[in-house]
Amino acid sequence: MITQNYENQTVLITGAASGIGFAQTEVYLEAGAHVIGVDKAVIGLVHPQLETVQIDLADQNAVEIWLNSTDLSNVDVFLSTAGVLDEYMPALKTDFNAMKKIMAVNVDAPVQITLAILGSMIQHGHGEIVYMASIAGQVAGGGGAAYTMSKHALVGWMRQLALDYADENIHINAIAPGAINTAMNSADFAGDGAMAKEVAQQTPIHRWANADEVANLTLYLTSPEASYVQGQMLTIDGGWTIK
Repeated sequence: MITQNYENQTVLITGAASGIGFAQTEVYLEAGAHVIGVDKAVIGLVHPQLETVQIDLADQNAVEIWLNSTDLSNVDVFLSTAGVLDEYMPALKTDFNAMKKIMAVNVDAPVQITLAILGSMIQHGHGEIVYMASIAGQVAGGGGAAYTMSKHALVGWMRQLALDYADENIHINAIAPGAINTAMNSADFAGDGAMAKEVAQQTPIHRWANADEVANLTLYLTSPEASYVQGQMLTIDGGWTIK
């Protein structure tokens, strides 16, 4: 049950068209926020408090043009949720250009957007930032070489940022999901769903999570109740990383 109140707050969410980002969009709208949803795909949701932006976050120039032409000085909460997988490819099964595309969405775009809004947050004396990491930002095996590299880099950025700006009242953390049933992981459910069943079996609580569970954790993490949590990566993986 939602108890947090986000009325009169502006929440910027990337990856808002599907999966965790879509669930976050719904839950923050329900909590009263004005949401700016960003995605390469069309965001299939109509709400008076929702503003949508269709942009490819892998295109650095397009992101830069959007940031330079948009006033984001009123953003109170930034949820950097957009991300792409690399099909669990080891280093020699991929190439440098493919790796750069993963880094562009998973690291470069979050950094670009953060740099565009952080100054205003400091001027206002408050701000909430949550990066969507992964268990691949903690251990190997949660993705391929490029994905694991990107999520480790994102976590490093989050921690340093949280240290540098904690005394400016900028509240910065990350969430590390494990097996979440979203379109990003649809390949695991293909056919008879053997891969999805195997993942569930290997997860200590023996199931996948729903995107809503991650969205609700985000809602808590950006609320006053979590104000003493700083520079942390909150893991939501059904116990995967305790094995």
